[in-house]
Parts: sequence; C-alpha cells; structure tokens
Amino acid sequence: MSSPARHAAIVATLRSAGCVFAEDEAGLLIDAATSPAELDDMVARRASGLPLEQVLGWAEFCGLRIVIDPGVFVPRRRTELLVREAAALARPGAVVLDLCCGSGAVGAAIAATIAGIELYAVDIDPACAECARDNIAVFGDVFEGDLYEPLPAALRGRLDVITANAPYVPSEEIRHLPPEARDHEPRVALDGGADGLDVQRRIAEAARHWLAPGGHLLIETSELQQPLTVNAMTSNGLRARTVRFEETDATVVIGSLS
Repeated sequence: MSSPARHAAIVATLRSAGCVFAEDEAGLLIDAATSPAELDDMVARRASGLPLEQVLGWAEFCGLRIVIDPGVFVPRRRTELLVREAAALARPGAVVLDLCCGSGAVGAAIAATIAGIELYAVDIDPACAECARDNIAVFGDVFEGDLYEPLPAALRGRLDVITANAPYVPSEEIRHLPPEARDHEPRVALDGGADGLDVQRRIAEAARHWLAPGGHLLIETSELQQPLTVNAMTSNGLRARTVRFEETDATVVIGSLS
C-alpha cells in the first residue's frame, strides 16, 4: 500500500499537524486503508484534527477492538481502571449497568472479563447509543436516554454493579481541552457543569433505588474532584472508598450499599 517515501511523507504530514506519535499513527493508517485514495482521505482527516480512533473506526481498550463511530467519545486508557475495579466486584450472573456508556467500551470489557453477566448500558446521545449497540450486542442491551430513565422498572433494586464514566470536566475548563476532544467529541460527554459534578451527583442520588443490597457504584473522576465525588456518594447513603492508579492518572470512587 505504501512505499518508504510515501510512509515518510505521511509521517511528515502528521507531525506537522501536531501528532506526537506520527510514526505509529502512520503505520496504523497505512494498515487500515484499502486503497491509496482512502489512505489520502484518512491522513487528511487525521491531520485536520479528527481523533485517530474516529479515523480508524476503532480503539484498543482492555485488549478489545472497540468500534468508534464519528462523533463518539473515544475511551481513554485511564478508564481501564474502572473496568478492573468493576470486574473485581462482579461475578458470573451479576447484573451490571454502565451509565454514560459512550461507545460501550466499559460494559464490553467487563463482559469479556466476567462471563455470564447480565449487562445493560445507557447513553443520552443517539450516536453513542447506536455505537454501543455494535460493541455490546453480544453481551447485553443498550438504552438511549437520560441516566436511569429508560431502564425497565424491573431492574430497580437488582443491580449488583453500576459503572459510570460520566462527564466531569467543569464547563469553564472545556476550552482548555485538546482540540481532538473539544472539537470532535460530543460536549455532553465532557461537560460536567460548573464544578464538573452535575451528572455524578444525579447518578449517586438515584443509585440506592437501583442497587441490590451490597451493590456497588463506581464512578471515574479526577484526582482534584475526588473529595466531591466521595461526598456525592456518602451524602446518598453509600460507603465510599477511592482507588488511584498513578501510571494512567486514573481515579475511581467506589460507593457500596450496605
């Protein structure tokens, strides 16, 4: 598909566009393209600032290849901590809900780790919900709507594990995000309100009505906002603890229902 000279030209184009890992990205684009014309188009879209994963149509997450459609939030490596902690609390047959599911990466990864779970996922963005169906179809059901609102009432009091990578960037900080996120991912997946905790608080407030006795709510947050996330848990009757993984700058608060 590509000569050494063409490869070098692609690397130069990506590097001039600010792609830090231009060599690696060039190789991925070359491997993914099925024709020279498609390769030119993919390089142009990446150089324009479109996230690499949206150009490729997939992202690697927890060892899985997750389908990523245009305009869908790209799963981050730090969110793998959320999966690990949820999988440690789940068991075969557990009822698991992934809120603000985006591409469905978290739910798919938990289901791939713990066989036989009963999986549900929800996202308010139609494009994300459709993408999540591509990734979760073999594992469970995806609903489009606002947090718990579209779920069957029969799930109330039955959920063993709820995960949420809800938006937690304060509104005023959105403008400081990298252009890839700010310009090409849905704002609803990023903007958490004035202090970043608007959606997290709503999740925590309703969690006790949906969790089974002894169930767990896991929310990804930032190190700075961790005390606020803990307070959202404890003020709604959950016992909270925090797990931190420095290597990927990942923070997860786990609330448990007695």
